[in-house]
Amino acid sequence: MATKKASTTRKNNIKTNGNRPVRSKSHKKESGLLQQIAFHRFIAPTVRRAQDLLQRRPHRSFRRTYRRDYVRSLRLPGYWSFTNYVRKTLWTNKKLFIGLVVAYIVVTIAIIGLASEDIYSTLRETISESEAGMFDGAWGEIGKAGLLLVAGVSGSFNEASSDPQVQQGVYATVIALLTWLTTVWLLRAILTGHRPKLRDGLYNAGAPILSTFLVATVIIVQLLPVTLAAFGYGSAVSSGLLEGGVEAMLFWSVAALLTILSLYWITSTMIALVVVTLPGMYPMQALRTAGDLVIGRRVRILLRFLWLGMTVVLSWALIVIPIILLDAWLKTTIPAIESVPLVPSTLLVMGSLTIVWVASYIYLLYRKVVDDDAAPA
Repeated sequence: MATKKASTTRKNNIKTNGNRPVRSKSHKKESGLLQQIAFHRFIAPTVRRAQDLLQRRPHRSFRRTYRRDYVRSLRLPGYWSFTNYVRKTLWTNKKLFIGLVVAYIVVTIAIIGLASEDIYSTLRETISESEAGMFDGAWGEIGKAGLLLVAGVSGSFNEASSDPQVQQGVYATVIALLTWLTTVWLLRAILTGHRPKLRDGLYNAGAPILSTFLVATVIIVQLLPVTLAAFGYGSAVSSGLLEGGVEAMLFWSVAALLTILSLYWITSTMIALVVVTLPGMYPMQALRTAGDLVIGRRVRILLRFLWLGMTVVLSWALIVIPIILLDAWLKTTIPAIESVPLVPSTLLVMGSLTIVWVASYIYLLYRKVVDDDAAPA
């Protein structure tokens, strides 16, 4: 009976004018109410976010931004001075961070395992035989060691195990993220005047791991332009495209633009990796906050990241290449130590030290940026 009455009410709300239905005032009022609800729920928040973004950012699309509108202070020590500041901070708390490095190494060996010494030896012999005419003398040996270093960093020493390679990659990613989060947690506690223990960091730092993973995924997406440029370079070399002057100029111009685009994007996202570790911070909120922090300072912060990358690459070259040369000499002189995994162990230790160093550098740089909280002019 109630269904029949409701159906009659709906029919009464729609009158007919010939073959064309004419909606009653009550139906029009209901439709207007739905439009208002849709506006306040979906459209109004988007408009507010856009207006808030325009208030916080001085740049406008298709319009020149003058320096007076975006200039922003950023008081930072020099490159060497700031690097030494990071080193002193870690060295002052060396027990904490050495313990963290040891924990990273133990967990990695227990879950993933150590790189294969047999694969390393086979690859070393293969490079020595195949590149015998290319690498001669002392510089030739350094060149071979450099190739082995690149192969080790790319994971060529890892042997196939019962676990799929993708699963091992997931394990390595989770361990690296936890090491990153623990480093940031310990540094935040130290700079606030506390004396944290490594146990506290290991137990409490992992809460934002999902948010950190999502921000790291954004970085991977932002690196797609430079990856595309790298694939394009390989195709251009194989096809002989770079032999022509005009074609080479066009290719390098496009590759430079793609590289600049990736660097522009990841500058703020690297800061977001630290921002997202704050309590109650969501990934998109962290990206917006990091973007606000780097406005008017992007080039100066990017140069610090490039300096960080250069120092890391130089450190790997200066430490690992001599160890590779020493390993080859020792195993030629003392055949009994042929199975000692000196180079794979060195790669694992350097990898753990690099994660702690990079996390410390970026976090302390973030603190310097936050301390100078000047807004764009």
